[in-house]
Amino acid sequence: MGTEDPNVLPGFSIENVDLDFDDDDDVHSKKGKKKKGGGFQAMGLSMPILKAILKMGYKVPTPIQRKTIPLIMEGRDVVAMAKTGSGKTGCFLIPLFEKLKQREIKAGARALILTPTRELAIQTYKFIKQLGKFTDLKTILVLGGDSMDSQFAAIHTLPDVIVATPGRFLHLCVEMDLKLSAVQYCVFDEADRLFEMGFGEQLTETLRRLPEAKQMVLFSATLPKQMVDFAKAGLSDPTLIRLDVESKIPEALDLKFVYCRPDERYATLLLLLREVIPKSAQTVLFAGTQHHVELISLILTRAGIPNTYVFSSLDASARKINTAKFIMKKVNVLVVTDIAARGLDIPTLDYVVNVHFPGKPKLFVHRVGRCARAGRSGTAYNIFSNDDIAHMIDLHMFLTRPLVLNDSRCIGIVPADMVEAEHQLVLEYVKHIDLATAFRISNNAYKQYIVTRPAASASANKKAKQFKIGELQVMEDFGKAMEKLNEDKKVSKKKKNKKHKGGESVQNVQAAVDPDEFRSSFLNQMKNYRPQSTIFELNPKNNAKEQVVMAEKRSKDTIKIEKHKQKQQEIEREEQKKATAADVQDVDNGYPKKKKLKFMKDDENFIAYQAKDHVEEDGYAINGFAKEANSAELSVIGDTAEDQRSHQRLQKWDRKKKKMVNVVNPKAGKIRTEHGVWISASYKTGRYDKWKERTKVDEQIASQRQDSDVSDAEEAVSVQKTDYPHTHWGRHNAKVDQKKMRDLGLKSADQIVKQRMQKETKLAKEKAARLRNLARKKKSLGKKKAKSKGK
Repeated sequence: MGTEDPNVLPGFSIENVDLDFDDDDDVHSKKGKKKKGGGFQAMGLSMPILKAILKMGYKVPTPIQRKTIPLIMEGRDVVAMAKTGSGKTGCFLIPLFEKLKQREIKAGARALILTPTRELAIQTYKFIKQLGKFTDLKTILVLGGDSMDSQFAAIHTLPDVIVATPGRFLHLCVEMDLKLSAVQYCVFDEADRLFEMGFGEQLTETLRRLPEAKQMVLFSATLPKQMVDFAKAGLSDPTLIRLDVESKIPEALDLKFVYCRPDERYATLLLLLREVIPKSAQTVLFAGTQHHVELISLILTRAGIPNTYVFSSLDASARKINTAKFIMKKVNVLVVTDIAARGLDIPTLDYVVNVHFPGKPKLFVHRVGRCARAGRSGTAYNIFSNDDIAHMIDLHMFLTRPLVLNDSRCIGIVPADMVEAEHQLVLEYVKHIDLATAFRISNNAYKQYIVTRPAASASANKKAKQFKIGELQVMEDFGKAMEKLNEDKKVSKKKKNKKHKGGESVQNVQAAVDPDEFRSSFLNQMKNYRPQSTIFELNPKNNAKEQVVMAEKRSKDTIKIEKHKQKQQEIEREEQKKATAADVQDVDNGYPKKKKLKFMKDDENFIAYQAKDHVEEDGYAINGFAKEANSAELSVIGDTAEDQRSHQRLQKWDRKKKKMVNVVNPKAGKIRTEHGVWISASYKTGRYDKWKERTKVDEQIASQRQDSDVSDAEEAVSVQKTDYPHTHWGRHNAKVDQKKMRDLGLKSADQIVKQRMQKETKLAKEKAARLRNLARKKKSLGKKKAKSKGK
């Protein structure tokens, strides 16, 4: 959801657009030069569609359009992954018009487009009207929250294309018992959002009503697991297109990692926003759950930093308003969760801060990939603590980047004085009644977040044990802030020295110990202190049982302890050698490599993990989509406690069977209404039957059929609609034929419904006018009575 120009249509990117086009359909320009190939002219599109595209000023397709349109026009099922604003709307609408060509009244709906939100559905509907202005296809819009009576009437007009939101469309299908046997082409736009917003059941129920010989097209920004399973089951031999999807981090993006204690996370965030990140820069903060989003927003507001926030359960209008504040730069800080940031596209984004470290490297790339776009530079700050070290190592292995602990430009800590001062402020903020409740809830939510977050790999956990936090230095980004702090301290010391006069000499003042130096040295001693005795030996009695047992144990294991110490010393020496020799530095984050054990291979009895011809077999394999989809899969856990728990509830322990069994989903076969209530997918209210009785549509159509003469019917059949050329005489002939159809006296289903609706509105207006007149009369009578009483 970036800043959108009202003159730019959603279906195409603004790049590679040539606005100087001719209305002539010649391939050559006026100067005789041949036009460049690779445009829409080379795709073999029909003249009405091509002319509509050229009239809008577009000649060169975007990369995703080049790749998907030919495949869709071949009739193949496609799953395409594309970013917002890459021209994906045009990818599925151009083949739609090519497939349907012209209107068929008797057939009914032949194309279905499902979108997750009302706004996106309206946007798609407007684009269909503009792209199909030279065709006679009829399109209707079915949205939740609109009048169902008008939607019943619209479906009775037998449209060619239906653009709908899944909840209301399934409701209409159940109420009207719609037969979707004529649907040839089905599109799921923003499919990842459809599944993440809980429309999985609606989509499955809708898919059951569609014929088997349909073409399915899915467009998505990411690929959740639920969507992969749906595509495997509902699509026939689909093709996965992964164009415009960020697999790696942009080169212009700087990654910086800031270590802090878990309690000082919010203090570190405040220091970043106050001291490091410019106030005018646009910054997005990613939090783990919606409770953390609320807490961070309250803390920032209390600290005087203007901000706004977005999470999944926020009201749609509030979400739109809050996002618009950030896009219009009224506020420069936006706090979001992963699931709420779906579709957020801000080209001018400067900074991204991961307040809570993501569980998957792909999710990290998806977060920070929003920054440093369109040739701009950007910075991603990542706050991590002891719980996140293994995930950070996993990320560096995924990105194939070395993790150098001594490099203060990329990784480091915040100065202790600054963090402690800021932490005291945060503790003061949290004492407020609103913040206290949010702080308590967020602490419980963090425990749930840690449990439900995907675990790091075994190798990363091993390396995390060797991670030395004590070697981290103060980050360079906090250098300027430290200089200001030191200058302030020097000024304060000078003032103190001036006060020392008379009794105390200057030598005694200089000899006094600097409290900051003493504090830092004392903290270093505490860090390096390793007690020799265990907790069992803290008992003051010499003859205590615990102390005797530990003394015997220590006497037995002294040799092993000495060997372990020698090994540790050797490891430290090897690390020092590797640090001095830069050319021999290990790519694996500077950690010591273990000596590889040499195994003897028995050629006679050895069985390999993979067959010798496995590469050739993979080339001939049919299930290419399954492998590609599994590698591209990215599931985002919900930002509420219920969503996180449901992510874990896959199996449970059965006491009788004494084993883990699959949990039956209690919401299976149910759909969620617009009011948030779960009902059976086949639940019918009978509103459609009442509407039919009230409007008497069936009787009108039957009477019109009986009253029509046979000669008129034959004449109507003889007047067939043809493709008229887009010239003056072509338009003239079309109008003449339309006039003939009107003069026959026959009425189509559209005209019958329209006439009936006009009568209803007329009667309603007359009734309202009568009620207004009665009200006026009563009012005037009341005034007369009041005057008479007063007299």
